[in-house]
Amino acid sequence: MQSIRFGRFLALACVTASLTLITACQSGRPAAPAASSAALPTMERVALGANGCWFKSGDAAFKAYRLAPELNSFSGRPRILIVPRNSPESRPLAVVEAEGHPARLQAFGPLMSEPVGTRMAADVRRWAVGGKGCS
Repeated sequence: MQSIRFGRFLALACVTASLTLITACQSGRPAAPAASSAALPTMERVALGANGCWFKSGDAAFKAYRLAPELNSFSGRPRILIVPRNSPESRPLAVVEAEGHPARLQAFGPLMSEPVGTRMAADVRRWAVGGKGCS
């Protein structure tokens, strides 16, 4: 009698395990985590995009400038600066900074009023939300 009970228990356990495995295999992949919206990760994405698309790519619109990232900010406002290439200690020509969670971005400086400023603003917005690539 006990061997019959044990056999039924074993069969039920195998069926339960099989159903669990089948269900696990059929479920879709979990959604990819959204890009973090805090200030620091947002500015890290912006800095990587700016460095790759504006400076390392050899973009003629940025030949006269240099990127100066200041991501380790004790003020809670990580930022990147665009400064003259041959005078990095000079006043920044553009500043992009973020604050809070979700990040609130600001971009300002004389370069933002130039024709390239519109493109810079569009690139920064795209990178800030996790977009990739250059315009």
